[in-house]
Amino acid sequence: MQVFRDRDDAGEQLAERVRELGLRDPVVLALPRGGVPVGAVVAERLGAPLDVTVVRKIAVPDFPETAVGAVTAEGAPIMNPKLSRMVRADQDELARSAEEERAEARRRVAAYRGDRPAPQVAGRDVVVVDDGLATGMSARAALSSLAEQGAASVTLAVPVCSPDAARDLEDVCDRVVCVLSPPQFQAVSLWYERFPQIDDTEVQELLRRAGVA
Repeated sequence: MQVFRDRDDAGEQLAERVRELGLRDPVVLALPRGGVPVGAVVAERLGAPLDVTVVRKIAVPDFPETAVGAVTAEGAPIMNPKLSRMVRADQDELARSAEEERAEARRRVAAYRGDRPAPQVAGRDVVVVDDGLATGMSARAALSSLAEQGAASVTLAVPVCSPDAARDLEDVCDRVVCVLSPPQFQAVSLWYERFPQIDDTEVQELLRRAGVA
């Protein structure tokens, strides 16, 4: 079932798809942590700057793996009402979870960016990169935030994606670019031979190599 050797290989294949768009003056924003190795390769191949857009999933204790929402370091949380009903989420519990995840998002922004200002995206073609797209909640939060910042265009680029999630995100970006969109998606990790966890140190090193940290 595996298609990509690792995230570097996925980035190489994805970069070819993005290059075909002919974007002018693009900036690549990767979702930490797993999206950063992919985004680093895409940025290098495009000759574009690399940075991060930090998003945290919102879940409830009884279903910790189910993302019923997502939040960035700033801005309002984005929720999936259908999933919230399915897991019978308590609204106070969701609010607490959202604040905890927002605090973690801010911590990560500080860890990855330090005193460096956020990249200017107004008027630029922005490429948001992750290592895969399952529910799309994290991507939706990131894309919505960027649209509010006045990007000229916003492209979501992922090596592998759920067809349903890709369709659901068409209202918050200009296009979704995906190398593989299998009908029987299951999980992102199944499409990689090697899919190790990425830690903060690796993210910081990749940003340093790209000349942004």
